[in-house]
Amino acid sequence: MRRTKRESQRTRRRILAAARKVFASQGVTRTTLEEIADAASVTRGAIYWHFADKNELFFAMREQVAVPMIDQIDLALRRSDGFDPLAGVERFLLGILEALESDATARQTFQIMGFKCEYVGEFERELALQRLRCSELIFKLTQAYGRAQRAGRLRIGLRPPMAAVETCSFLMGLTRLWLLDAKRSLVRRVARGLVSAHIAGHRRGAKDRNLRNL
Repeated sequence: MRRTKRESQRTRRRILAAARKVFASQGVTRTTLEEIADAASVTRGAIYWHFADKNELFFAMREQVAVPMIDQIDLALRRSDGFDPLAGVERFLLGILEALESDATARQTFQIMGFKCEYVGEFERELALQRLRCSELIFKLTQAYGRAQRAGRLRIGLRPPMAAVETCSFLMGLTRLWLLDAKRSLVRRVARGLVSAHIAGHRRGAKDRNLRNL
């Protein structure tokens, strides 16, 4: 029984890896379950054993990356131990860059979600889930910036909810540009510096600083 369960888990992972590869190559809409089955060297029946349809398969592929990302922000913010919450936010943003740089699964999944999927028809509900993820992120960032404000570290006049929305927008734009920048001519070379400058601009006294241009 244990062996059968392990084999089932391996098959599920192989299907997800094959789906990611085919989605990245030709887009989600144009991909059929038959093509994913061929890429995974399994039958369509094996796919239906694990996933009800292509939408559920896409969702599972995305959650492989989304859930660890959510856990990562919790870990990064907890490690700031309340002394410098802004350092935790910076650590989280740098962790996203690290994932894009070193984790091929995360990088490919972001590319599929950003450039290889049309969010219409059966996939339209995925937009609602993405909005929910953004809301969760903004909520956690608002809490972190609130702690920074109480610790006297947040820039005077900057409200935590506004800072959180700004950071969420910054992260979404940065990751999209990073993925587009395959030739390293836009932001990849300076991405870490951009993160540092973003956080520095949120710190108390930021208006008085002369931040060096990147």
